[in-house]
Amino acid sequence: MSTPVFLVTPPFTQLNTPYPATAYLKGFLNTKEIASEQADLGIDLTLALFSRQGLEEVFSTVEPASIESPNSKRIYRLRNQYMETIDEVIRFLQGNEPTLAHRIAGRNFLPEAGRFAQLDDLVWAFGKMGTQDKAKHLATLYLEDLSDFIKENLDEHFGFSRYAEKLARSANRFDELYAALQNAPGFIDQKMTALLEDYIQRYQPLLIAFSVPFPGNLFAALRCGQYIKQQHPAIKIAMGGGFANTELRSLKDARIFEFFDFITLDDGEAPIEQLLAYVRKQIDAAELKRTFLLAEGALTYIENKACRDYKQAELGTPDYSGLRLYEYIQAIEIINPMHSLWSDGRWNKLTMAHGCYWGKCTFCDISLDYIRLYEPVAASLIVDRMETIIQQTGNNGFHFVDEAAPPALMRAVALEIIRRKLIVSWWTNIRFEKSFTRDLCLLLKASGCIGVSGGLEVASDRLLALIDKGITVAQVARVNKHFTEAGIMVHAYLMYGFPTQTDQETIDSLEMVRQLFAAGVLQSAFWHQFTMTAHSPVGLEPEKFKVKALRPAEILFADNDVEHEDPTGADHAAYGYGLKKSLLNFMHGACLDFPLHKWFDFKVPKTSIAPDYIERILKEEDFSATKPTTKVVFIGNLPSSEIVVKSKKGQQWESMELSFETLQSDLTIRLSKEEGAWLVAILPQLQLDNPKTMTRQELKTSYEAAGLPDFELFWDNKPISNLYKAGLLQL
Repeated sequence: MSTPVFLVTPPFTQLNTPYPATAYLKGFLNTKEIASEQADLGIDLTLALFSRQGLEEVFSTVEPASIESPNSKRIYRLRNQYMETIDEVIRFLQGNEPTLAHRIAGRNFLPEAGRFAQLDDLVWAFGKMGTQDKAKHLATLYLEDLSDFIKENLDEHFGFSRYAEKLARSANRFDELYAALQNAPGFIDQKMTALLEDYIQRYQPLLIAFSVPFPGNLFAALRCGQYIKQQHPAIKIAMGGGFANTELRSLKDARIFEFFDFITLDDGEAPIEQLLAYVRKQIDAAELKRTFLLAEGALTYIENKACRDYKQAELGTPDYSGLRLYEYIQAIEIINPMHSLWSDGRWNKLTMAHGCYWGKCTFCDISLDYIRLYEPVAASLIVDRMETIIQQTGNNGFHFVDEAAPPALMRAVALEIIRRKLIVSWWTNIRFEKSFTRDLCLLLKASGCIGVSGGLEVASDRLLALIDKGITVAQVARVNKHFTEAGIMVHAYLMYGFPTQTDQETIDSLEMVRQLFAAGVLQSAFWHQFTMTAHSPVGLEPEKFKVKALRPAEILFADNDVEHEDPTGADHAAYGYGLKKSLLNFMHGACLDFPLHKWFDFKVPKTSIAPDYIERILKEEDFSATKPTTKVVFIGNLPSSEIVVKSKKGQQWESMELSFETLQSDLTIRLSKEEGAWLVAILPQLQLDNPKTMTRQELKTSYEAAGLPDFELFWDNKPISNLYKAGLLQL
């Protein structure tokens, strides 16, 4: 029996968890009672290659006389050791053989080639890694050695997280890709299409839809499309996903339709529903949604605004069934805390909202619908979906893949998670805005939040304003302090090379980053060099930012990255190595007192930032007033109470002692008997079992109704102000 839709992620995206696009589409199709299947050819191909049988094929295919590099020769000579160990290494990285970590970490089990040379520079970092993490890193290097061998001797385009990316990135013309596709399929292509053929035989689909998130997935998708066209011409082929959404909006080269029948843009739910109806001959081509196709031999785009997109609440719960969830591998490629989260752990992917609630950053593609159209999902529905996915996958870790998760929605989701007593771990991307107070961060931590990543970008207030980021460095420092003190890891995206950025600003940005690490309020970061994109404000109006866009005379295929000149800025590329090397050290607490100029092999200006700038900011008192509408919740254990009689100079009076038990210690406070009685009575009403949360104003009204004086003096000072440690939070 045929399956209407087969959803495919082509190689390669990530090896630790499925890319979520097909699961989202399958969840939507479920709501329409349309049967579908899905596969991640990336993990399929990885496991086929990196097995004893796969390596036997690799080594037997290579002609020994053709091997040129000393590194490849060494790997070939050690081929028996690789074939003998590969299955156990994969089982270890899948979490099925944890005790092997001791042998791997002991450096006397795995064959080692070129990738292990970098350990001489990184050995100091292993002191901060446990045996399991160290073994995962070594096993990753072992796989990368094999990947290098395949790339050098079998397929120059091979790579774990991207395949033939250089052919697709900024490919303004289709010529190079098209020429490569005229070559006979290579070793990797044949393995990939053999896996695809197995699925086709199993599912007999009417429509195969490839989700292509990145340039590094495009060549594999084209090769698969080419195979289907040749071997199964009756099957229709569609392509959508992030690559098409950002790069193919101006498509003019019809040759791509030798490999696909349709290319869709933006949210895929309505387009794929219409495509299936068209393939079934239930509608005409004019009723397709945001779709490129060949119509009477001519490249045609059909927008069809009359066909509405679905609201987020209508999309259903992502469905991961059919994916090899327990066979993904947990690699540690580089020693970076946040990158370890990305690559080490099986994370269920979800979104809290469609688009970005800020939507102003001038380097970002804010003109495109996937960012421009902001639509949040109700907190109760998000947690409903979390519970459904936990039941389906057996995993309770979640990565919310939002452009920037809204603080108010994060608060609502956290409250709902705690209210349902759901045990989860989750992380997401944020803006470092002042809404992230100490108490909100404590709430997020209590709900299972383990990390956040956000854009500090250039760490310069002038450039942050030019970017329209809506934050300042001082604000970032305070927010990071709140997250860090709550026990939530903070990762910062850092950018260098924004238009008009000077040498002085680059060095000052580095100094800001150094101080944030030295203060202990930043645990992870990564520098990116600014890239101008066609759909960002900078790309749309480069003259406004004093840069010159170097666009080709004619764009027939991909249109996203834009080469540019920055006549007023620094030599940005020259700073890349020094910025990244210093950051690697800072992340491990090393060289924080190192003079900044030592990181560069050319003359750089001295920083103009005071050496205690961040320290002074973090010591400043936060005098922000609490609004009457602020919600007050209690997520801790209710206290025990005891009346204590005190006497002095012949006079006696009674006070109340309240003891709160926390996970780490006990907290005891002493109040007047009347104040203590009121607090003991009100705390149960602040617990999340109650359907309605109380506001500060409602608390004040209750306090005054009990005949007690001066609520502000009581509430905003010790000992009540310390009760956040016991779970009394103002949100």
